[in-house]
Amino acid sequence: MDDDRRTPPGPGGLRHARWWAALSGVVSAAAGFAVAELVAAFVSPRSSPIFAVGAGVVDQVPPWLKDFAVENFGTNDKAVLLGGMIVTLALGAALSGALELRRPPVGAVLLGAVGLVITIVALARPDAKFLWAAPTVIGVTVAIILLRTGAARLRAWEVAETSGTPAGTGVPFEDPDVETPLTAARLRATLDRRRFLALTGISAGAAVLVGLGARALAAGTEAATAVRETLKLPGAALPADPIPPGTELGIDGLAPYVTPNADFYRIDTALRVPQVDPDTWVLKVSGLVEEPFEITFAELLDLPLEEHVVTLACVSNPVGGDLVGNATWLGYPIRELLARARPAEGADMVLSTSADGWTASTPLEVLADESRDCLLAVGMNGEPLPIEHGFPARLVVPGLYGYVSATKWVTELKVTTFADDVAYWSTRGWSERGPIKISSRIDTPRISTDLVAGPVRVAGMAWHQHTGIAGVEVQVDDGPWQPAQLADAVSTDTWVQWVFDWDATAGNHTLRSRATGEDGEVQTEDRANPAPDGATGWHTMQVSVE
Repeated sequence: MDDDRRTPPGPGGLRHARWWAALSGVVSAAAGFAVAELVAAFVSPRSSPIFAVGAGVVDQVPPWLKDFAVENFGTNDKAVLLGGMIVTLALGAALSGALELRRPPVGAVLLGAVGLVITIVALARPDAKFLWAAPTVIGVTVAIILLRTGAARLRAWEVAETSGTPAGTGVPFEDPDVETPLTAARLRATLDRRRFLALTGISAGAAVLVGLGARALAAGTEAATAVRETLKLPGAALPADPIPPGTELGIDGLAPYVTPNADFYRIDTALRVPQVDPDTWVLKVSGLVEEPFEITFAELLDLPLEEHVVTLACVSNPVGGDLVGNATWLGYPIRELLARARPAEGADMVLSTSADGWTASTPLEVLADESRDCLLAVGMNGEPLPIEHGFPARLVVPGLYGYVSATKWVTELKVTTFADDVAYWSTRGWSERGPIKISSRIDTPRISTDLVAGPVRVAGMAWHQHTGIAGVEVQVDDGPWQPAQLADAVSTDTWVQWVFDWDATAGNHTLRSRATGEDGEVQTEDRANPAPDGATGWHTMQVSVE
C-alpha cells in the first residue's frame, strides 16, 4: 500500500499526483496573494506583498546589477523584476504543494516562512505602519488553509484510487464476483477527485475575481489620476525663452529637441507609481533653517511660476544611451523657497524626500544659485506632470544627475549637511554630488541602417548642462577629427543637435563623436562605467556602406 501511494496507479492522471499537488500549491498561493492585494487596497498600496518584496529587492541591488538591468532592459527593468519575482514565487508555491502532499505540514510551513519574511520586509519600508503586516498575514493564512485542504483532498483521491487497484499492477479489478465493493471504491475515487478539482477550480476563479476586484478598488482610490486629468495649471509669470527655429535639423532618426512626455525616460525605484492627491499634498521645508514652513499645492500654484527648458540625464545612462531627455518645465524657483526658510550657516546639502521614501542629496549651493534654474516643477511640456514623472510636484535641477537631484513626488526639503545625512544612492556606492559629464552620441546612422556610397548625414545630440556645447567633432575610422554643424539651443542647460555631412565610401566604417564644452573641456576617450559618477567615453558606431 505504501508503494502504491508513492506511485499512484489509478486512472484519471493520478499517477502524476505530484503535478496536481504543484498546481494546488500555485493556485493556493495565487488566491492568498489576491486576498492580500485586496486587503492592501484598504490598508495602503505600499503594504502590498509583491511590491513590498520588490521594493526590498531594489533597495539591496548593488550598483553593478542596477547598471546591468538598466543597460539591458532600459525602462522595462521593473517589469522584468516583477516578472522574475512572480516566476520565482510560482515555483516556490509549486514546491510547497508537492511537499504538503508527501510530507505534511512541510509545505504549509514553507508558505508561512515566506509570509514571515515578506511581513518583515513590509514593516521595514520607510514610514511603514504596523498595520502594513495585515495584507501578508491574512493572505498567507488563506493560502495555507487552501493548501492543506487541497493536499488532504488529493491524498483522499489517491487512496481511493489505490483501493480499487491490485497492488503494483496499475490495472483495476474486473472480477464480477467483487463488483459491488469495487464499484463503491470507484465512486469514492470519483467523489474525491471531484472535490479536489472543485476546490482547485473555485480557488483559481476566486483568485482571479478577487485580484480584479483589488485592482478595480485601487484604481477607484487613485484620486491623483482623476485630479490631474481635470487640473488646469496657471500661466507662467516668467515664460520660457522661445525655442529658435534652428533647434531642429529635421533629420530622420535624430531625437527631437524637446522630448515628448510619453517618450521621456523613466528610471526610479518605484515599482508601483505613487498616487499623491494634490488636495492633501504638502511640501515641508525643514532642517537647519531659521523659519521652517509647509506649503500646499494650492499655495504653490498661487506663486509666480517660471518656465524653463532643461535637459535631465540619468547617471545610469551608458555612452550613447537614451536615458536623457529635454523638456519645458513649469515651476517655482527652489532658491526662493530656501530663501524663505533662511538656511543656517554651515548647511551645505538639501535632502529631498519622495512620497515613497526615496531620498536625494543635492548641494545647497546649487539649489541656491541665482544663475541656475532649479525648479519645484508642477508642469511638463504644457501639461501637469505625468503621474510617473512626479505629479503633483518634483525637483528639476540643471547640471546634476537625477540620483542626486530629480526627486519625484517630493514631500520634503530638509536643509542639512553632507556630514550628517546620506541619501538613498549615497549609501550604495555612488558619489555624493553627481555633476553631469560632457557627452555626445550618434543617433543616425545606426548599425542596421542600409547605406549606399555617397552623401550620408551623421547626426546626434550633445550636452554639457549649465556650461554649454562649443562644438562637436566626428571621426571616420582612424582619420582626422572633423567639425560638425551645431543647431541652435535655448540655453546652456539643454542639449543640442548636431550634423556632419560625410562622403561615404563602400566598405565597413567606424564613426565616433566627441564634444567640446564652452569651458574648453573635451569629451574624454577613456571608457568608464556609470557607477559611481557617470559613464565616459566616445560613442562609436559601426556601419556598412554598399
